[in-house]
Amino acid sequence: MPLIGGLMQDGTGLIQPLDLMMFATPDKTFDMIERYGETGRTFYRNVELTADILYPIVYLFAFSLLISWLFKRGFASNSLVRKYNVAPVFAFVFDLLENLNIVTLLSIYPSQPVILGWTLFIFTALKWIFAGICILLILVGLVMAIKNKFKVQE
Repeated sequence: MPLIGGLMQDGTGLIQPLDLMMFATPDKTFDMIERYGETGRTFYRNVELTADILYPIVYLFAFSLLISWLFKRGFASNSLVRKYNVAPVFAFVFDLLENLNIVTLLSIYPSQPVILGWTLFIFTALKWIFAGICILLILVGLVMAIKNKFKVQE
C-alpha cells in the first residue's frame, strides 16, 4: 500500500491513501477524498477493488501460519494462548470492511455522509489495533519458541 500512496501524488506532495491514515476524523477523510480529484478517486477505487483485496488475504494467511507455527513451538498444546492464532482474522475482517467503506465513499462523492466517515474511522482503527496485536503475538511466539529451542511442545 505505500506504493499506492506514492502513485497518488499531485503537485502539492503526497496524498495518503485513507487506509494508511490511522484515526482520521470524517472531516480529514472528506478533505482527502476531495484532494484526490476525479482521476485519483477512480484510481483509488480500482486499487481497493483489486490489489487491496489480495493484500489482506496474503497477510491473513502469513500471520496466521506464522503465529500458529511459533505458538506450536512456544506453548504447550493445551495452552489457551495457542488459540490466539485467530487474531489475524479480525484484522482481515476489519480491513475488508474498511475497503468497502472507502469504495462507497469514493463512489458517492461529492456526498459526505458523516456516519460513513465515522465507520471508516472505527474500521481503520480496529484494523490497525488487530494488526498490532498480530505483531505482538509474533514477537511473543518468537521469544517463547527461542526459549524452547524451536521444539514442538506437547
